[in-house]
Amino acid sequence: MSVIVDFSIFPIGKEESVSKYASRAVKIIKESGLAHHISPMGTSIEGEWDEVMRVITRCMEDLKQDCGRLYMTMKVDCRAGVSGRMDKKINKVT
Repeated sequence: MSVIVDFSIFPIGKEESVSKYASRAVKIIKESGLAHHISPMGTSIEGEWDEVMRVITRCMEDLKQDCGRLYMTMKVDCRAGVSGRMDKKINKVT
């Protein structure tokens, strides 16, 4: 089943700016090869459930190496038999 996951992760209790931590997660997402869109408040990732969850798990594992507490949000849109939906959804409204 294809999913689009809107995802954000950042540490709690670190300095005010968390961009250096977010950039580590973005690097992992980019290296995954999955379709993704970066936004100011998170990243959308598209793929099969297991592969997207593997990427999100890798982001969490990376950050927890030096972050004792993480905050993470995920919104998930699941749909059988359809791929390439992120671009299609954006193109329909722009």
